Amino acid sequence: MTDAYDPARQKTIAFLKERYGEGFSLPDDLINPVLPVLLSHRSVRSYEKKPVPDGLLEMIVAAGQSASTSSNLQLWSVVAVEDPARKEYLSELCAGQKHIRDCPLFLVWLADGSRVARAAEAQGVKAEGLDYVEAVMLAAVDTALAAQNAVVAMESLGLGTVYIGGIRNNMDKVIEELRLPPYVVPCFGMCVGWPSESVTASVKPRLPQAAVLHRETYDPDQETDAIAEYDATLTDFQNRVGMPARGWQPTIVRRMQNEEALTGRHRLREILEKAGYLMK
Repeated sequence: MTDAYDPARQKTIAFLKERYGEGFSLPDDLINPVLPVLLSHRSVRSYEKKPVPDGLLEMIVAAGQSASTSSNLQLWSVVAVEDPARKEYLSELCAGQKHIRDCPLFLVWLADGSRVARAAEAQGVKAEGLDYVEAVMLAAVDTALAAQNAVVAMESLGLGTVYIGGIRNNMDKVIEELRLPPYVVPCFGMCVGWPSESVTASVKPRLPQAAVLHRETYDPDQETDAIAEYDATLTDFQNRVGMPARGWQPTIVRRMQNEEALTGRHRLREILEKAGYLMK
């Protein structure tokens, strides 16, 4: 791994530079061909007008099912949507995001406790554990782990993806459209397709590790300088790619400032309870 021309090493160095700027590096013996796939992740919102390959959907599920799952409960499912009319409707429910319409494959990842409920019913008992907040957290974690495994697998094949949190803007209408049974709720959507050759998505800088990596105990004091540095870095990035140049702190505060900023997601407790999760 010490060859200066080793492709994995060169790519890893380049992507680490994009994430953290100059000066961040890893020892050569920690670099392998998997790391560039992980470090090069970016949100892709423009796609070529060609279908995904045969077998991709099954590969996505295999990758997802290979992720960790709490107690082997496997509390997730996914709905694959290719019908143009359904993608159009789901796009409308997600604030009109056009990439949902344009991508050849749209996935709706589901927190799914329904199999547990059906297994308990078949044995003549009630799965009372589903009545607690823990059940929702277990299912959401399982779903996210599976989805990210799938993303890495797809990106390793050259496909692009973007997560769609807007699927929760009108969760009740998504539940109705996809005919989801009790104990099944959408966590997020995901666009999948071949990245457009005419639109290049950029690797977005992340917070310096001093803001997120704590050793032994949590120390918020260590993040002050790191976040100030990141505000400047992200503002430069936003200017470069044509995004509103607000920096990081104003952006996240704006996103979580009030009920209106949640774009309909303030109703999630109500919808989760209607879906069967009593949230005790």
